[in-house]
Amino acid sequence: MPYPYHKLTEIDIAALAAITGPDRVSGGADISEDYFHDEMPEYGVYPPELLIEPASTAEVSAVMAYAYENNIPVTARGSGSGLAGGATCKYGGILLSLMRMNTIDPVDMENMTITTQPGALLCDVADAAAAAGLFYPPDPGERTASIGGTVITNAGGMRAVRYGVTRNYVRSIEAVLADGSIVQFSSNVVKNVTGYDLKDLVIGSEGTLCILTSVTLKLIPSPKCSHTLVIPFPALEPCIETVPRLLQLSFVPTAVEFIEKELLDIVETYLNKPFPDKSGEAYLIVMYDGATKAEVQEACSLAAETCLEAGALDVKIANTADRIEMVWLVRASVLEGMKAACEDQEEADIVVPVARIAEYAKAVKEIGERYGIRIITAGHAGDGNIHTQLLRRDGMEDDGMWRKNARDCLEELYALAKGFGGQLTGEHGIGNGRLDYLEGFVGKRMHGLFKSVKRAFDEKNILNPGKLVEL
Repeated sequence: MPYPYHKLTEIDIAALAAITGPDRVSGGADISEDYFHDEMPEYGVYPPELLIEPASTAEVSAVMAYAYENNIPVTARGSGSGLAGGATCKYGGILLSLMRMNTIDPVDMENMTITTQPGALLCDVADAAAAAGLFYPPDPGERTASIGGTVITNAGGMRAVRYGVTRNYVRSIEAVLADGSIVQFSSNVVKNVTGYDLKDLVIGSEGTLCILTSVTLKLIPSPKCSHTLVIPFPALEPCIETVPRLLQLSFVPTAVEFIEKELLDIVETYLNKPFPDKSGEAYLIVMYDGATKAEVQEACSLAAETCLEAGALDVKIANTADRIEMVWLVRASVLEGMKAACEDQEEADIVVPVARIAEYAKAVKEIGERYGIRIITAGHAGDGNIHTQLLRRDGMEDDGMWRKNARDCLEELYALAKGFGGQLTGEHGIGNGRLDYLEGFVGKRMHGLFKSVKRAFDEKNILNPGKLVEL
C-alpha cells in the first residue's frame, strides 16, 4: 500500500452519513457485490469499506473534504461497465457511487450543447439530444455506461472514425478535487487557450485526478440518412488490408469494424444472435451517414466497388432501421458472447497505425499459438483500435499456467504494438488491469511525468489509488 490509509471507524461512518443521510450510506455485508468488480473480473475483487451515494456536488465536496482530512481513499464509480479494473476500491475506503446524480438539463439550442450530471446514462443523453433534433456521436458500444464514466475514460467506440472520441465533445467540466474544492475546467465556449488545458488532461484521467460532477457536451446536427455495409472476405488479411483503401476514398465512413467469423459463431451459438451472412471467414462492417440519401448511396457504391476489387466475396447493404440494428446488435454483443463461451479471458485494446493492422492481426495469432491461448481479434479497424481477446483453451487445466501464459502473451502483444508505433490502450484505459505494463511501454521519464501530474492534483493519493499510476 503506497500510503498508510485510515481505516474507517464508527465515528467516521456516522460523520459521513450525516452528509448524505443514513439511507444513502452502506457498509460491510450491506454493500452489493456489484460494486466489488468491473466487467473484466480478472482484474480483482475489492470490497469497499463504505458505499456512499451522493445526490449533489455539495455532498461530493463534503465527502471529499472529510476523506482528505482523515486520509481515506475514495473511488468514484458510475454504472460499472469498465473493462480495465478502474472503478474498484483497491485499497478499501469509500466507494462513491454517482448514479443518483443523473439529471440532464434541457438542450441549449443556441449553443448546441447539453449539460448533464455524471450518473446519467449515455443512451439517455443521446436520446435527449435526438429529441431536440441534434446528435451526440460518441458510441463506445455499452450504451448504458454512465456519461461521467465515458468522459473520465475518454470513451471512443465505433463512430470515432468520422466523429472522433468523447474528448472532442466536452466543452466544460465541473469537478471536485481531492481536498473537496469545487472547480470548473473551461466553460461553454468553442475556443479557449486561457492557461494550461487542464480540461483535456482531466478527460481520460480515470478518476485519479478529480471527481466529475457535471459536464457540458457539444452536439451536432443529426445525419439524415445512414446505411451499413456487410462485407465478407475469404480470409482475415485481405479483409483488413482493404481498410486503408476505404479511408482514402472521398467519403469518410462513420464506422469501419472488422470481425472474425469465429467470433460471430460464438455470438450466434451462445446468445442466439445470428449475423446476416455466413459466407466469409472475416468481415468488414462499414457505416456511412450523411445529409442526403443520394450522398450516402454514392458513398456505399464507391465502397462496395473498392471492396470487391480487393477480393470481397460480396457486399450486402442494410438500409432500413431494422436491418441496421440487427447488424450492430451482433457487433455490440461480442464481449457478452465471449464471456458466455469462456469464463477465463483477458483483453488487450491495443492501437496500431491503420497501415499495420493486417500485420498485427497475423502476428497475434502466431503469438497465441506459442502460448497455447486462443486469440480472436475484432474492433475499430477505421482507427486501428484492435480488441484482442485471449481465451483460455479447454485443455489448459492448470490455473497457474493460464495466468502465467496470459501475462507473458500480453507482454509480447504490447511489445509488438510498441514496435509498430502503437499504444497500450485505445479506449478502455490503464485502470488496475494494465498498471504493471505502463512504465515499460511509455518509458521511465514519461511515467515520472504521469506521477508528477497525479501528485499535483492529489498529493495524498486518495483519489482512486492504485489505478493508472501507482505512487
